[in-house]
Amino acid sequence: MYNRRDSICYSGHCVIAPSIFFIAVDVGLNRLRSTTTISPTLTLLNLSSNFINADGCRGLAKLLQGGNATLKQLHLYDNKIDDDGVEILADALQNNTSLTALGLVGNDGISKHGMTILLKLVNDVSSINATLQSNHTLSYLRVIEINHNELDPDPHEEIQTHVNVATEINGNSGSDPEAAGKEKIIQTLLHSMKRSQLCRLQGIDRSLYSEIDPLHLPEVLSLIAQRHGQGELYAAVLSSIMTLCSTMNREKCIQQERDYHAAKAAEHIAKVEELDKELATIKEAAAMRSQDNVCSQSNKRRRT
Repeated sequence: MYNRRDSICYSGHCVIAPSIFFIAVDVGLNRLRSTTTISPTLTLLNLSSNFINADGCRGLAKLLQGGNATLKQLHLYDNKIDDDGVEILADALQNNTSLTALGLVGNDGISKHGMTILLKLVNDVSSINATLQSNHTLSYLRVIEINHNELDPDPHEEIQTHVNVATEINGNSGSDPEAAGKEKIIQTLLHSMKRSQLCRLQGIDRSLYSEIDPLHLPEVLSLIAQRHGQGELYAAVLSSIMTLCSTMNREKCIQQERDYHAAKAAEHIAKVEELDKELATIKEAAAMRSQDNVCSQSNKRRRT
């Protein structure tokens, strides 16, 4: 139970909260409603075991959005939150720079899809820019506890492990989002195995090196060698060469196709010009015949 004025703990039917902030939970409707102005000092909110579902998450999203959000810890253990609720919270946290801890353990409605949404929230590998724009504030984001039981592994543990890596980077970056973003790129995108795992989990199928300017490639390869060793450097060289060759082959194919259609267009233009000349000849001959007919009729009238 929390007694600080900057925290709220709701347990059962008892609410402990600052006088200017009140949270009401309607258990019958599974709905959480914010009824008055948020305290400017609120930093911790514990709403564990309160039957909160997606409707409740919509109310909580209001605490997490906007430039004045102050909440640092949100505990939602053992509720009824499902993938829809997770998506609502993830959307609210996309640009949030205050919340450092979100606890969701015990919400059995969160499936692999919901966990993937949370993974993309803290480390979106769809592109370098997406990684840099991920949430770099959350240093604790837990949906399941990893038990490392090889006999009965949780299929969600792989995703939680990658979430933990991203949030640990956030926590170690000293509230510097730029540093966190760069470190995620180095640790995950520039490591072939981790990048492969993250791409598989997030449904991404594209080469990282297609985004990198070839002029910067030596610097990137040097960084990979420094941080990940010669094995990763070798893998990166192969991957980058394949991407560059693929790009060059694509350029060559496009150029060949362009040349083919340009030649065809030139043939069509030449044919149009040829037909225009033929039409002009036909029109000129018709005009001459018409003129001859006029002259012939004129001569006949004079003779009569």
